[in-house]
Amino acid sequence: MSGAFRIPGAGRFKQAKTARFSFDGQSYAGIEGDTLASALLANGVHLVGRSFKYHRPRGILSAGAEEPNALVEIKRDAARKTPNVRATVQELYDGLDAQSQNRWPSLSFDVGAVNDIASPMFSAGFYYKTFMWPKAAWKSLYEPKIRAAAGLGVSPDQPDPDHYSSRYAHCDVLVLGGGAAGIAAALAAAETGVRVILADEQAEFGGSLRFESGAKIDGQDGFAWAQAAVAKLTAMDNVRVLPRTTAFGYYAQNFIGLVERVSDHLKAPGHDLARERLWQVRAKRVVLASGAIERHMVFADNDRPGIMLAGAARTHFHHPCQPAGRE
Repeated sequence: MSGAFRIPGAGRFKQAKTARFSFDGQSYAGIEGDTLASALLANGVHLVGRSFKYHRPRGILSAGAEEPNALVEIKRDAARKTPNVRATVQELYDGLDAQSQNRWPSLSFDVGAVNDIASPMFSAGFYYKTFMWPKAAWKSLYEPKIRAAAGLGVSPDQPDPDHYSSRYAHCDVLVLGGGAAGIAAALAAAETGVRVILADEQAEFGGSLRFESGAKIDGQDGFAWAQAAVAKLTAMDNVRVLPRTTAFGYYAQNFIGLVERVSDHLKAPGHDLARERLWQVRAKRVVLASGAIERHMVFADNDRPGIMLAGAARTHFHHPCQPAGRE
């Protein structure tokens, strides 16, 4: 069993292999296909971080790149430490080592949480009004202390041992987003014979179809349709399919910057394999099919662990685990 809160024999990954991982030194079991977030939820772990200023407890809110709370450090060795990785997009692999951030001495007992109790004293920008005297102490004392307290995560202090590649590409149609709309757009364009690039930030194409049990397209299961369509696109000579690829910039004359995560999901990537690849793409037409992000409701203490967006609860439920309403 790979988590006390996982639904036995259910979901798309019921036949997946077990993957062992650790979070803050504690060993857990997940399955291949999990994200770090879904694996933690399946093991009943809801407290994953602390807020920046007041050190309020933070839990997993979403199921994608929009996650604001579950920021962790992924460590392979002393030089390969990556801070501020979103647990909701980090693919689980056997041996993954993750650490929480912005807490001392531990996540469950964080001395910095006293800031939450004293929050009336720490209004926005209070340090610019409070630490005005003596003037000479600003640069020598106040500013260094404030800067040391700022930021989340700690960057590695050793040279980066990984290497990175860069590619240029030209296409007639660039489709950003591999959900139902993006796949349909890529298919329609590719069947006319033009050059097409389809990119999506997830490891699998299909978007929300991956976790929609009742969705039907052309009379068949929505995710099955997506898999068949992507297989068809992959087999076409005029189509390039890029999973694990995020568009980060849309510049003049349809020049798009994308970053492809090549080996972060692998347990032991080869030395000849780049960690990331920068794609610089010039397209005649760009289709933005990146979907939507659910807006959180406003209410008191809506930032506490265990409070999750409805779409995220549904997504994690179909992973499968059952984070909503089960403690």
